[in-house]
Amino acid sequence: MEQKVEKRQRISTLGQIGLQQFAPYLMNRIMGRYNATLRDDFRKQGLTIPQVRTLAVLSVADGVTVNDLSVYTVIEQSTLSRTLDTLEGQGFVRREQGVTDSRIRHVFLTDEGRAEFTRAWPAMHDAFEAMFDDVDDAEYSALIATLQKMLKNIRKHDI
Repeated sequence: MEQKVEKRQRISTLGQIGLQQFAPYLMNRIMGRYNATLRDDFRKQGLTIPQVRTLAVLSVADGVTVNDLSVYTVIEQSTLSRTLDTLEGQGFVRREQGVTDSRIRHVFLTDEGRAEFTRAWPAMHDAFEAMFDDVDDAEYSALIATLQKMLKNIRKHDI
């Protein structure tokens, strides 16, 4: 039998919680800093954060639909469409019509796209390592488990 986690006491204002105790604020600052750290490195490659995020997802989940790619990359469909247009123009991705439904498009990483992501990865990995400096394996595992629970609580998609 699954045991219910006791709910935190309801606090009515952000001032009562405090910014440094408000997880969404902290997560947003962390990702903002991570992206800012990478922006200059990617710009030297002629890439943007959304483009690299797209290449990153395709490097591990190649051939996903545009809809799923939008969810995985956390990029709105209109921005993702422009991003894919640019990446396709650079020869980094290709879009293919669905076999059973011609309205569906699947996105694939090309060899050139994989090579471009391979060039971007060291900066991403270095920023990741710096973010988790002094965080031990147990803390990291607990954080990942908590983030996965949080995502399950709020997600609108099965992925």
